[in-house]
Amino acid sequence: MAGADYIGLMKVPERILEKLKKLPDAPGVYIMRDKTRRVIYVGKAVSLRQRVRSYFQPNTYRKAPVKLRGLINSVADFDFLELRTEEEACLTEGRLIKDFKPRYNILLKDDKRFPLIRVDLRDEFPSFQRCRLQKDDGAQYFGPYANSLAALAAREFVERRFGLRNCSPAVPDRETYKHCHNDVIRYCSAPCIGKVSREEYLAKVEEACAFLRGERIEYLNELRAAMKEASEKLDFEKASALRDTLFLLQEAIKRRAIARKTPLMRQEDAQKGVEELQRALNLPRLPEMIEAFDISNISGTFAVASMVCSVKGLPHPSHYRLYRIRTVEGSDDPAMMAEVISRRYGRLQREGKKMPDLVLVDGGITQVRAAERVLKELNLADLPVAGLAKQFEELVQNRAGRPSGVRLSLDSCALKMVQQLRDEAHRFALTFHRKLREKRIRESVLDDIPGIGANRKAALLKHFGSVRRLQKASAEDISSVPGFGREMAELVHRRFSKDG
Repeated sequence: MAGADYIGLMKVPERILEKLKKLPDAPGVYIMRDKTRRVIYVGKAVSLRQRVRSYFQPNTYRKAPVKLRGLINSVADFDFLELRTEEEACLTEGRLIKDFKPRYNILLKDDKRFPLIRVDLRDEFPSFQRCRLQKDDGAQYFGPYANSLAALAAREFVERRFGLRNCSPAVPDRETYKHCHNDVIRYCSAPCIGKVSREEYLAKVEEACAFLRGERIEYLNELRAAMKEASEKLDFEKASALRDTLFLLQEAIKRRAIARKTPLMRQEDAQKGVEELQRALNLPRLPEMIEAFDISNISGTFAVASMVCSVKGLPHPSHYRLYRIRTVEGSDDPAMMAEVISRRYGRLQREGKKMPDLVLVDGGITQVRAAERVLKELNLADLPVAGLAKQFEELVQNRAGRPSGVRLSLDSCALKMVQQLRDEAHRFALTFHRKLREKRIRESVLDDIPGIGANRKAALLKHFGSVRRLQKASAEDISSVPGFGREMAELVHRRFSKDG
């Protein structure tokens, strides 16, 4: 049959067979979709190649329970996201399940939530507690952690490191202390008997919170030492939990580095960087205006691009631009880069506006060539293009049809300048991508309500302005929308009440 093949009793679409050949032997998550492109299952894998291929083996299909056979029969396509570690795959899987609420993830969706750590700073003497449900209760939450042991290890570490209590009474006092020896065996600072004042104790809690947010890098070595000690004692379960905790904190530190604005270089260093970059890339003129591009997507889903600009080596936010990818389907970063380069410089050309001195793309020679091909079609072949490859922080050019790499010294002002610009482009694109994904997730709730088609969905969003406002509306409010009777309005209201 055209467009499909048979493996045992299964009819497997051609696109799946092709993707199975390209799966990496690496950790990650996979996202399975039905023929309408709706996400029906999200899973994690130590090896994407082995795990995803296992679904499409004749032996798997023959022995699979009804639910698994139903999933396999429903899969029309899949995407995957390669990650660095199994722990990162576990956490990413949890976030995607909560985002997409896939039909075949019933057990994870309904019964399992990833562990969190909670603390309420309004308590007399706050303590850290493990939980699985984050509420809008004014408390602070940290995580999610890959498993309960990792959450427990994180909690025990901050309790011991910062002298925090772990007793159960809401307000411990001297009577509580009679039955407790944690100040001796667990390093508790014993606020219940006045060994420290409430202000001193709260300062310790605040420092613990900062550590769990990834703001205290100096304590990570102590966590590594605890992990090594557990391993030397052959307590591999605890060592593994501490490793997971360490991984999560390191990821939090990286996210903070991306999210916060990079401190601006000094004007003299920025100017020096511009001059160094001209020499390193052998540019015909000083790159006083640089435009940098970045793509953000999950296997082609909610694909967006950002363009950020620097003038004389310093970011120029008023020139930043965001783009939604329109013409590319699937995960094809070079094609996406080509689209946004075409749109940006085609428009500048039509409007007779100034071109930059250098175009910087996030990626290697493939992205550089994609950009150059489009610029040549626009008769802008003389516009210099370079890429910043992540693996070795190497500047890449296409010289006479051959890739050419330039590695700047780590203390180079030019490298710091382009890294700052690249990170700013990444932050800008990632923020936009997340915003679109969250908006689509909220709107997709309407797609699952029987009787809500495109017209009724559009009418609801037009009337209320957003799904958030619709969530707060009463059944009576909803019934005032054209096309909605009392019964349909109550159905919509019940659905949002249930999700809320």
